[in-house]
Amino acid sequence: MAEVPIIVGVGDIVNRSTSIETAFEPLQLITESIGKALEDTGLDGGKQAELQAAIDSLDVVRSWTWPYDDLPGDISRKLGVNPRHKFYTTEHGGNKPAKLLDEAARRISKGQTKVAVVTGGEALASLTACAAAKQLPPPGWTKTKENLTQVFKATGRDRGTLDLGQVQGITDPIQIYPLYENGFRAHRGQTPSDNHQESAQLYADFAKVAEKQLYAWNYGKPAKTKEEIATVTKRNRMICLPYPLLMNAFNTVNLAAACILTSTTYAEQLGIPQTKWIYALGGAGTQDADNFWERPNYYSSPAIERSLDVGLKVSGLEKEDIDLYDFYSCFPIVPKLAAAHLNLPLKNPSKGDGGNKPLTLLGGLTSFGGAGNNYSMHAITEMTRQLRNGKGKGKHKSESERRNGLILANGGWVTYQHVICLSTMPRRQQGGAGAGAGGAYPDTAPLPDRVTDVPVPPVDVKVDEGEQDAAVETYTVEFNRDNTPRQAYVVGRLKTNGHRFVANEGDKETLMQLSSTTEEQIGKVGRVWNDGQRNRFVLQNKLQGKL
Repeated sequence: MAEVPIIVGVGDIVNRSTSIETAFEPLQLITESIGKALEDTGLDGGKQAELQAAIDSLDVVRSWTWPYDDLPGDISRKLGVNPRHKFYTTEHGGNKPAKLLDEAARRISKGQTKVAVVTGGEALASLTACAAAKQLPPPGWTKTKENLTQVFKATGRDRGTLDLGQVQGITDPIQIYPLYENGFRAHRGQTPSDNHQESAQLYADFAKVAEKQLYAWNYGKPAKTKEEIATVTKRNRMICLPYPLLMNAFNTVNLAAACILTSTTYAEQLGIPQTKWIYALGGAGTQDADNFWERPNYYSSPAIERSLDVGLKVSGLEKEDIDLYDFYSCFPIVPKLAAAHLNLPLKNPSKGDGGNKPLTLLGGLTSFGGAGNNYSMHAITEMTRQLRNGKGKGKHKSESERRNGLILANGGWVTYQHVICLSTMPRRQQGGAGAGAGGAYPDTAPLPDRVTDVPVPPVDVKVDEGEQDAAVETYTVEFNRDNTPRQAYVVGRLKTNGHRFVANEGDKETLMQLSSTTEEQIGKVGRVWNDGQRNRFVLQNKLQGKL
C-alpha cells in the first residue's frame, strides 16, 4: 500500500545585514533553516534528533551565490547525516523548489524515502557587499575549486555556442519577459497606458503583502505605491520597455528556506501533531522551447497552461477548490498569464470580496526578494503555515474544512514551469482522472519534459540579402541608465512567407518610435535586412498592417 506524503516542518531564514562581519554564506543560512524546520514539527528535542537522524533524502536547489563543490554533502556533514539520496540541481531555474518537492513526495509515497529535506538559499546581498569591499572570497566562506571573481547575474550569454539571441544581443530575462508583456497587451487589445497601470497596481498589491510578510526582504518598510511603481524616475529607471526597475525581480537578498516531508505512518510513529501535517496532493511540470524565438506566440505559455491544468487534475482538484495561490512573479507577466488561463482577477481582494483570491502569499520577487532559484521554496513554507492556520476563501468548506493551495514556480525565460498542490486533508479517494487518480500520490510525472506539439513558425536566423517587408510580432527596448533608449529588439514576421526573425533597430527614428509609451507598435510594418553582422528592422510609419 502506498504511503501518504506530508509536510511536517518548514523553516525560513533572512539575514538583512550587509556588513562584512555578518556576511553569512548560503550553507550557514540553509542549515539554520533546516534547524528551524525541525523545530517547527512540534517535537521535543529528543524526537527532533530522531527525525534528523532519519533523514535519508536531501534535495538542494542550486545556489546563485557560491559555486560549492558539493553543497548537499556540506549540508549533510553539518547536520551529521548521510542520506542515501543526495541531489543538487544541475540547472538554474525558479521551477526547481516545486519540482523537487513533487519528486520527494513521490519517493515517500513509493516507500523509497522515509524523511526528505528540500532546501535552498542565497546570500547575494552579502556577496555583493564583500565584492564592493574587494573581499572575494568572503572571509570564512567554504573554499571551492572555482575561483569566483564576480557576483552572479541571470543571463543567457554564456551558453557556449553563438545563437540567434546572442547575435542580436537579447539573452537576458530582463529583455525577454517584456516580449511577452507587450505581446499579451496587444493580444488583449489593451493600450500601453492601461497595461502599465495594470502592472503597477498588481505590483502595488504584491508590495502590500510583502510589507507584512515576516521573511520578506522589505518587511516592515512602507510598501511602494502604484504611483511610485508606475512612474519612471532616476531611481526607478526604465530597464526594458514596459518594465521600470520596480517591475523587475530584486535578487540582492540573503534568504534560505527548508521543508521536511515524511509519511503519515512515520509521523504518527514519531508523534508529530496532526495540526502540523500538510498533505502533498500532486504536481506537474513541463517546459516550453529553450529559445524564445522558437515559441508558438508571445501572449501565452503552453507550459504554464498545461502545468496548471494537469497539476490540478492529478491532485483531484478543480480551480474552484483552491483557497490559496502563489504565482511566481519575477515580472508581472507570469502571474498575468497564469491568472488569465484560470480566469482569475488580477485585483487583490478587498473586504467583503469573498470570491477574489490574492495571487501571492509572499509579495513577489521585487518586494519579497528574488532569492535566486529558491523563491518558491518560501512560497511552499508560507503556504504550509497559512493552510495550517486556516487561511483561504474556498468555494466550499466540506470534508472537515478542507483547504487547498496551489503554487506555480517559473524558471528561465518563461521556460520551465512546475505546479504543486497542498492541502489540509489527504487526497480524495476518488480523485481526478489521469496519473494518481484515487488515493495514492501520482506514481509518475504526468507531463513530458517538454512541450513539443505546438505549431511554431520557421525562423530565419539570418534574413536573406536585400530588404524584405515585415511586421512586428512583439518587441522591447532596452534603456540606458539615464532613461534614454539604447537598443530595440524586434521579433517579427516576413510578409512573404510568415517566417519569424529577430532584429535590432535599423535607424534612430525606429528606436524612438518603438520607445513610445502611448502608441501600440505590434502589427506595424516595415523593412528587415541583414547588414552582414545582424538583422536590422525599420518601421515604415505610413504603412499599417496586421500579422
